[in-house]
Amino acid sequence: MARAYNFCAGPAALPEPVLAKAKDELLEWRGQGASVMEVSHRSKAFEEVAAAAEASLRRLLGVSDDYAVLFLQGGASQQFAAVPLNLANRGDAADYLVTGQWSKKAYAEGARFVQANLVADGASDNYMAIPDRSTWSEAGGCYFHYCPNETIGGLEFPEVPDTDAPLVADMSSTLLSRPIDVSRFGVVYAGAQKNIGPAGLALVLVRRDLLGAARSDCPAMLNWETAANHGSMYNTPPTFAIYLTGLVFEWLEGLGGLEAMATINQRKAARLYGLIDASPFYDNPVARCARSLMNVPFTLADSELDGTFLREAEAAGLLNLKGHRSVGGMRASIYNAVSEEAVEALCEFMNQFEQRYG
Repeated sequence: MARAYNFCAGPAALPEPVLAKAKDELLEWRGQGASVMEVSHRSKAFEEVAAAAEASLRRLLGVSDDYAVLFLQGGASQQFAAVPLNLANRGDAADYLVTGQWSKKAYAEGARFVQANLVADGASDNYMAIPDRSTWSEAGGCYFHYCPNETIGGLEFPEVPDTDAPLVADMSSTLLSRPIDVSRFGVVYAGAQKNIGPAGLALVLVRRDLLGAARSDCPAMLNWETAANHGSMYNTPPTFAIYLTGLVFEWLEGLGGLEAMATINQRKAARLYGLIDASPFYDNPVARCARSLMNVPFTLADSELDGTFLREAEAAGLLNLKGHRSVGGMRASIYNAVSEEAVEALCEFMNQFEQRYG
């Protein structure tokens, strides 16, 4: 059975070489006589897997020893609570910049634990543009939280903002799509199900000088220092997710690292945005200076054709193009594992669809 082209926003496509290797090793892994899912996380064999995954990630991102690298459960949404619990005491101020649904949720969760200051909110522009810096109102709190790429709306910051407080970034749809300067951030966290690995795992990169400040009522499972002191194995970790994530890191290094991946991603995005911009039939509502490299929402000139577009796209082997329920329309998530061939197939379909119905 042939694999379709998968444009899902998450859980997203995984690289086929990674899936093939996992398939080959699934029943009997590295001479262990068992699957990687069946061996102890305390075994030397698995400890080597976890150590190799961390080392590979550090090479890809240039992460220094000044940062702890944590492989945690719960996804990125659990970090919405972990951030204030680790970085601030109750009553302390923290800055939140809201530019879409995910940063809005982070702000709402943070407000349960700190005095969450709303720096700016892009709701007046329907989260289709980044609020002008002149409108920001910073409290200068314990940290500054933002989401560089809003998966749902397809809005992305073109640059890293300068802040006085430690910068905390939800990079779920950004991490590993291109190089980043980790030293600009106090904390980077990301759900794995975009460019990293399977759903359920979260990566957290935290500057070591920020560890040890968790409030006394922070649960042990949310305490970054506890995770760092136990090598992300305070409890049984998601072993299969860590194994698959390590294979993804190997795949990225084999391609030439994040510089090479960025070049490929830029070509994919340019091809798709170029088609949309050249057509009166399709439209992308996001301000051009803030378009996402990874998530491309678009609408049709006649929304009555949305259902037809989705049905015909699926019949053509183009999956998961329906926009998020909160915004409608279409959305193509073109993460690392979505090939240039897949994007070209989507563009060809969109051209043909416009010819039939435009």
